[in-house]
Amino acid sequence: MKRIILLFFFSLGLLIQTSDAQHTEFGVMLGASTYQGDLAPSTVLGSFGEMHPALGIFGRYNFGRLAAVKLAFNYAAISGDDSKATEIGRVSRNLSFQSNIFELGLTGEWNILGYEPYGLAETFSPYLFGGVAVFRFNPRAENEDGWVDLQPLGTEGQGLSQYPDRQPYKLTQISIPFGLGVKYALNDTWNIGFEFGARKTFTDYLDDVSTTYVSDTEILEGSGPEAASFANRTGEPKETGVGRGDPANNDLYLIGQVFISVNFLDNGLIGSRGRNSRKSGCPTF
Repeated sequence: MKRIILLFFFSLGLLIQTSDAQHTEFGVMLGASTYQGDLAPSTVLGSFGEMHPALGIFGRYNFGRLAAVKLAFNYAAISGDDSKATEIGRVSRNLSFQSNIFELGLTGEWNILGYEPYGLAETFSPYLFGGVAVFRFNPRAENEDGWVDLQPLGTEGQGLSQYPDRQPYKLTQISIPFGLGVKYALNDTWNIGFEFGARKTFTDYLDDVSTTYVSDTEILEGSGPEAASFANRTGEPKETGVGRGDPANNDLYLIGQVFISVNFLDNGLIGSRGRNSRKSGCPTF
């Protein structure tokens, strides 16, 4: 994945060197978010039930018709609930979570067909994007007293002296955003579009679930009754080493959004202009 991202930005640099008609744009995004992990829905239909609103703002610098760089701030939410699963094992595990995500990301974009709203020269293009982001998450679960932050509880033995290899996971982490989108120029001032992207993370704890149970006794004595109640919600005693999650793959979250943006030149807002003769099908005189 790192090699792919490096190759992407290298290619972007080559595109920038041959670009013209640079301009800046600012916009807003609105859509939905979900995630993949140990508590993710087991069916496509179930995934729709765990979608949440996502929104963001962004600034994009267009180096020309082929390349752009975007800085974006996104808010998203993710959740998962074993009680909605179809597998008996997951239903009996009975874990659930919800988390808000705040993300600041820098991505490079490649406009596959070329995109030039100035003069409506090239009004439509699909694009690919990839980059790096910093995000903040905080998984929570609910009991009769309300919502409780899970990370401080150490539900898989994090922080217990007898498990030095299980350290508390960090709530601020790095992710790798990548995906695709389409953009369309309504005129040479306004753009609309849609993009869908995944965020590869380097943690398996977006949902506070990853490896194995630590025995009820150890959790209770080391971390307290609240930690014990959220660590094991099956209603049956668990011994250390019994599977609680699957550590083979890290979690990821996904965001799909529509956007609208306004174009600026270095000398101010682009004024409305007629269609450029470069646009396909326009006669020249």
